[in-house]
Amino acid sequence: MQAFQTFDVTLLNNAGLNRQAVFDFDSLPADITTPLRASCSATLPCSQLILIGHAGRTLWETIRASGIESEHPIDDFTVQTVRQWFAQCQPHNAYEIIYPGSHPIGLQRLGELAGWHHASPFMVGIDKEWGSWFAYRAVVIADTAFEPSKPLRTEHPCETCDHRICVASCPAGAMDEGKFDLAKCLDYRKQEDSRCKTTCLARISCPIGSAHRYCEEQIHHSYSRSMQIIKQRY
Repeated sequence: MQAFQTFDVTLLNNAGLNRQAVFDFDSLPADITTPLRASCSATLPCSQLILIGHAGRTLWETIRASGIESEHPIDDFTVQTVRQWFAQCQPHNAYEIIYPGSHPIGLQRLGELAGWHHASPFMVGIDKEWGSWFAYRAVVIADTAFEPSKPLRTEHPCETCDHRICVASCPAGAMDEGKFDLAKCLDYRKQEDSRCKTTCLARISCPIGSAHRYCEEQIHHSYSRSMQIIKQRY
């Protein structure tokens, strides 16, 4: 029987990085591994891929308490915490943080493999416990030997939702035709009087996982960042 390393995630959980999934690199689908092998260095320690996310409010609360000040506080805090975790818990393992970064990686694809992600009508991942109030924060390639995670098996919460309040709550009508219309969403968000410049009314109307909804400050931060990207690209 294989002896696995201890996967002690206490430090990560305490920081609010409270979702983790471990994959043996070679067991992942080619659409994930092939682009990574092409973009990463030949010395990449690719025994395993570790997906790290956050769910709920704890990460933002920890970031604010840390006093970190930067243009990208969530990414910077996440990288700092992951490095601290390896230094304290896995000091003898080589690793490379490939996200945040420029490497090609399908975060939602990994989320599906982990069992975290179902597609919501408003195109943000959703699950039964956390609703849409979670995100992917880091992807790490390492020469670790943790026990691979078993994917979560949960039902799609939207399939048992009869009223689809998110559809009715979208002022852009971006879901009125039965699928998400990105152009309608972007056009509305760019309007001067848009009510979705720093929020998503469809998302916050969803009752699934509403107890874990981000605080207004975090919502404002995230959607202000996305608004900047929209202005630059569209």
